[in-house]
Amino acid sequence: MRILMVTPYPPLRDGIAAYALQTVAALRREGDEVEVLSPGPSAAHHHLDLIGPRGPLVLARRVRGYDKVVIQFHPDVFYPLPATPARHAAVSLALLAAVKAARRTEVVMHEIDYSIGRRRGPDGLAARRLWRQVDLVRLHTEIERRNLIEAFGVRPERTEVIAHGADFIRRTAMTREEARRSLGIPGDELVFLAIGFIQPHKAFDRAVRAFDGLGTQGASLHTVGSVRVDEPQHLAYLSELQALVEATPGAHLHNQYVSDEQFDRWLVASDVVVLPYRNIWSSGVLERALLYDRKVIATAVGGLSHQAAARPGVTLVDDDGLAAAMWRAKGEATLVPDAVEASWPAGGERLREQVQEQVVARATRRRGLPVRTGDGHQAVVPAQVSLPLRRLPPLGPPPATSARPGVSLLKRLVRRATGWQVDPLVAQVNALREVTIQALERNAQLEREAAARDRRPG
Repeated sequence: MRILMVTPYPPLRDGIAAYALQTVAALRREGDEVEVLSPGPSAAHHHLDLIGPRGPLVLARRVRGYDKVVIQFHPDVFYPLPATPARHAAVSLALLAAVKAARRTEVVMHEIDYSIGRRRGPDGLAARRLWRQVDLVRLHTEIERRNLIEAFGVRPERTEVIAHGADFIRRTAMTREEARRSLGIPGDELVFLAIGFIQPHKAFDRAVRAFDGLGTQGASLHTVGSVRVDEPQHLAYLSELQALVEATPGAHLHNQYVSDEQFDRWLVASDVVVLPYRNIWSSGVLERALLYDRKVIATAVGGLSHQAAARPGVTLVDDDGLAAAMWRAKGEATLVPDAVEASWPAGGERLREQVQEQVVARATRRRGLPVRTGDGHQAVVPAQVSLPLRRLPPLGPPPATSARPGVSLLKRLVRRATGWQVDPLVAQVNALREVTIQALERNAQLEREAAARDRRPG
C-alpha cells in the first residue's frame, strides 16, 4: 500500500515527530511504501507549510496518488494562533477538501479542543463537517474517543482506540549499571527521573517540591530535558525550575536535548519515573518507561488517568499525593512531611523532631531565609539570594500574532526587518541578568565559606 504520512518529523524536536518516526518504521516493516510530508524542513520526503487554509488546499492536490493518507493531528500544525471563528472555519473547510480528495484518510488524534465541536458558529459547523468525513480517527484512550463522538458527532464505527506505545521499540541495550556509569550516577542511589520538554504544563517543579527531603535519604531526582520553544513564559519557567532545583538537596537539572538513545538510557538508569503533569492528553514517556519495566508515579490528569489505569507498576496520584508516593517508593513512608500531625509510635519523638526540622528547613529555603545548621549556626543558601532576580523572566520579543486578519504577517515582517537591531540588545540584557545571578550566588558562597572559617577553633 502506498501511504502518505502528514506529520511533524525529525530532526524536529517534537513529541509527535518522534511518535511518527516509529509509526513510519512499523508500517515499512509491514511492507507498506510510506512517504512523509512535514510542515517544515526535516528528513521528510515533502515539505509544505500547513498553517492556514492555503496549506491544506495545496495538500488536497497532492493526496490523489496515494492509497491512504495518515495525518498525525495537532491543531497547532494547521490552525493559526490566535484564530477568529471565520479563520478557523476556513482552515477546517480546506482540510475537508483534502480529506475528500484522498482515497482513504486516517487521523491519529494527539490533541483537539472539544469545545469547538459544541459551538454554533462557523468554526463549530465546519469542524463537525470535517471530522464526520474522516474514514477513521484513532485516539489513545476511551475517554478521548467518547468526547470526540459527543462533541463532533463522529460515528462510533469511524473511531478506534489504539495503545500509545503500540509501535514503540527499545533504543538501548544497556543494563541499569551500564547506563548509570555512562551518566555518572552512583549505583546505590534510588533515582527518580522526570524527563521531557521543559514546559509549565509538564510541572516538573511539582516533582522537585515533592522530592524535598529525600535527598538526605539516599535518593536523587534528575530532571532531564530542554525548552522546546524559546517563548518568554517557557524560559521563565526554566529559570524558576533551575532555582528550585538548586535549593533542593539531591535534585539535579540536566538542561539539554537528548537523543532517542540517550532518552532511553536515562529511563534504564532510573528506578522511578515521575510524571507530575498539570494537564496532558496522553504520555509517550509513560509508554517508554513501561517498555523498560520502570515504576511510574503519575498525576491523574487528562487522558493520562485512563491511559495508565490498571497498568502494572503505575501509581496514579492527585497533586497532594505526589510527595507521599515518592516517599513510599523510597521505603520511608513514616518520614512523609505531611504526616507530622499524625499519631507517632512510642519512642518516636526523635523521629518527629527530625521531620519537623526538615519541614522548617524546607520553608526557610523557599522564603529565601538562612537555614539553621545542626551546630546552631545559620547557613546561607546561595541559590535563594538570586531568587528574586531569577523570577524575572528572560527578555524576549513578543509573539508575532494578532486576532486581526493580516496583522500577524505584518508583525512577522517587521520582526525580520528589525531583528538585526533588537536581537543583540535582547541578548545583552539577558547576559547581564545571568552574570548578575552568578555574582550574587558567588558572593553568598564566599560569605558562607568565610562564616565557616570563623567558626573553626583556633
